[in-house]
Amino acid sequence: MVYEYRIQAKGWCKRRFIEEGFRDSYKVWDLHGEVLVRVETSNTAVSDEAQDDSIEENNITQMIHDACGYTNVEDNNSNNSVDNEEPNVHATKFYKLLEDAETELYPGCKKVSKLSFVVKLLHLKCLNHWRNIWMYALLRFFREVIPEGSFVPIFFYEAKKVFCDLGLGYTKIDACQKDCILYWRDYTDVQACPKYGKSRWKSKEHGVKKVAHKILPHFSIKPRLQRLYMARESTKKMRWHKEKSMDDGVLRYPSDSVAYKSFDARHPTFSAELRNVRLGLASDGFQPYGNMSSNHSIWPVILATYNLPTWDCMKNIYFMMTLLILGPKCPCNDIDVYLQPMVEELKELWDRVETYDAHSKSNFMMRVAIMWTINDFPAYGNFSGWSTKGKLACPCCHKDTQSTSLRSKLCYMGHHHFLPMDHPWRRSRTLFDGKVEMGVAPNPLRGDEALVQLQALGNVTFSKGQKRKHDFHSNAYNWKKKSIFFQLPY
Repeated sequence: MVYEYRIQAKGWCKRRFIEEGFRDSYKVWDLHGEVLVRVETSNTAVSDEAQDDSIEENNITQMIHDACGYTNVEDNNSNNSVDNEEPNVHATKFYKLLEDAETELYPGCKKVSKLSFVVKLLHLKCLNHWRNIWMYALLRFFREVIPEGSFVPIFFYEAKKVFCDLGLGYTKIDACQKDCILYWRDYTDVQACPKYGKSRWKSKEHGVKKVAHKILPHFSIKPRLQRLYMARESTKKMRWHKEKSMDDGVLRYPSDSVAYKSFDARHPTFSAELRNVRLGLASDGFQPYGNMSSNHSIWPVILATYNLPTWDCMKNIYFMMTLLILGPKCPCNDIDVYLQPMVEELKELWDRVETYDAHSKSNFMMRVAIMWTINDFPAYGNFSGWSTKGKLACPCCHKDTQSTSLRSKLCYMGHHHFLPMDHPWRRSRTLFDGKVEMGVAPNPLRGDEALVQLQALGNVTFSKGQKRKHDFHSNAYNWKKKSIFFQLPY
């Protein structure tokens, strides 16, 4: 058998793995997400054609379960316990899609169902960039050659309705080209920027469809979070952060962090329900056409779910993009304008939304909270409102940041005041700036202290208009704005 601690050549290891495999006593690192799969031989022969058909059918059915989020209908119906509750109103869409997945496209058609035909057709349209008028002509041709009684859609919009039930859509929100406002809610019908008078549209020609200068795609997170509890694979995983994690004082998981436990202490009603969702927000800009291309910045805003096990919460399949800020310029401090739809949805999710839990087969009121953000240092300044430039750039030391100007370059000093008081480096003059450091490290900035400092900042307007000289407020220190995250009730 192959032992994991023996160091051999790559070819030798590959040959031994194929011939003998791992030893039976090998310890599976299940806490790190490792799964040991043992393959058993079978004398049952399955033809390739039947296997491909089975895989194709299972893929369509699995897509419905993942989109609508319910477990097998047979499992739900077989359990007649009075404690089980019926799924909420989304069940109607689920059963309709499941019926379409099993309905033949026309009598006698065994390979293609009503749903799979529409899904494949729309997939081809996206891959080949077909226009809607071409799709209409193609559907008319299909209805002529396919036997009568088929379920081929007459119009293209009938096929698009399927995607609405699958939840594969998003909302387009027009934005001001100067990053002043979003044309939504109170500004839905406004045709020009209320501050600079810039037109909302690129073209004003008569008869030409209006196209906005900037568009913000918004992907709602509420249905996707509900699917995590209604989907077959992720239902039990969403409980892991409370049921499986070990609280022994060792920092292994996000649930062991100080921020996590502090949030639980301040919001006991939230932490009492282990199914409430905890999210982390990550965002940064990138150039979609490569580093050598023109300067075009795109900012995706992505949410990660920390209820999941450590080895799953950072997988791509569990990332949720909620906003896509298309640029072409970096939003900088004006990013709060684009975060408004997400923040409003987070407020709604904090106030509870009904969700079906497939594990317990019951409905519960789910709540959602943002725990922290994940950014590089420049983006941290854009999201927090504390400028990461200048004499007070350090957000940890905040107003107590020690800096010195050396030939028009700022250098940040006082690093050794984070050392223990009896550390020999505190008295070393040669290793640092020639001074003995006996001061203590500054205390982290509390939320109430930040609000007091922000009051001195006054009202801040967002725009990419003409640059104005910044009015310095001594009590506001390095604050440039009051972050939109202060609008969240927690």
